Amino acid sequence: MALGEISTSMNTSLASASIDPSASTASSTHTGHGHSAMPAELEQTLSMLSSHRSVLGYILLSRGEQVSIIRHAGVVFEGEQGKKYAAVIRRIVESVKAGLEEVSGEENEGDSIRFMRIRTKRHELMILPDDRYLLAVLHDPAA
Repeated sequence: MALGEISTSMNTSLASASIDPSASTASSTHTGHGHSAMPAELEQTLSMLSSHRSVLGYILLSRGEQVSIIRHAGVVFEGEQGKKYAAVIRRIVESVKAGLEEVSGEENEGDSIRFMRIRTKRHELMILPDDRYLLAVLHDPAA
């Protein structure tokens, strides 16, 4: 499956997700043992992401004043490194949102960020913001 198809699946799954973020803490991790009740479609999408050969990991975050990690997969998002990624992803989304609001004016009121891709020399970070969650996927585009 191509990453374009995965991003479409991410959009659909996250939009229909209903997860209770209060059941998680900032140090929550996904261990594959059904940590929190997730819709089957989201479970399937996260599983598909984890199995894609170029995906290094994903992180699902709650939105709000205090961002918390609801679930993650991949070594890159474990422990303190995962907390750093969570904070940075939140700042990226908030910064882009503020910039768009600044330039859009009233004619684009109600517009929102749907998907972001940030590519570096080594990796690509795909971020899917939602009203309730942030889903980020880190992958190696060379793989």
